[in-house]
Amino acid sequence: MYGLTRATTTLICAGAAGLLIWFATQIDDTHVGGFWAIYGLIAGAGLLMALSQLLGGWTKWGWPRLSATFLLTAFVPIAFVSLWIILAGEPGNGWFHRHVLSWSGSLHIRGLVDDLKEYIPVFAFGIGLVFGFSFDTTGPRTEAVAPATTTRRRGLFGRRRDTDVDGDGVPDSDEPVTRDRVAADDEVPADDRDRVTTS
Repeated sequence: MYGLTRATTTLICAGAAGLLIWFATQIDDTHVGGFWAIYGLIAGAGLLMALSQLLGGWTKWGWPRLSATFLLTAFVPIAFVSLWIILAGEPGNGWFHRHVLSWSGSLHIRGLVDDLKEYIPVFAFGIGLVFGFSFDTTGPRTEAVAPATTTRRRGLFGRRRDTDVDGDGVPDSDEPVTRDRVAADDEVPADDRDRVTTS
C-alpha cells in the first residue's frame, strides 16, 4: 500500500508539474515580468516533484519540518549559483542583470555564464526541487513501552533470586524456586552438601 500511495502521488504531482510548465510556455518572456513568471512556474514544478515524495509517505507520514542544516548547506549555495545564471539571462538592462554580468567579467567566468544561460529552465527547476528536499518528516510519534523491571532479593539460604515486580506472581528466573529450600525429608540440596556438618 505504501508503494502504491507513493507512486500515485508522484504521478499526480508530475501531471501538475507538467501543467505548470505548459502554463509557462504561454507567457511572453521578452519583458522582465514575463521572464520571472515563466521561471517561477518552472521552479514551482520542481518543488511539486520534491513534495510528491513527502506527501506520498516517503518518511512514514510524520509531520513535515524544514531542515535548517540542509537549507543552509545545500539549498542556499545552489540557489545562489542558479539565480546568478538566471539574472545573467534576464531581458532588458536591469540593475541586477548589469551587475551580475559585470561581476562575472571581473571573476573571469563570463564565458561560462554565457554558456549556461542556454539552460536557465534547468536551473529554475533545480531551485524548486532542492528547496522541496529541504523538507522532511520525523515519522509518526509512538509511545515508548518501558521494559519490565526486576529486583533481586535474598532466598532462604541467603542466595539471591529474581522476583517479578509487575505483580503477576511468576519469577523472572527460569531456575526452580525449590532449589533454594530444604526438602521435607531433611534432604540437603547437592550444592550445599559440602557445607553441612553432621554431629
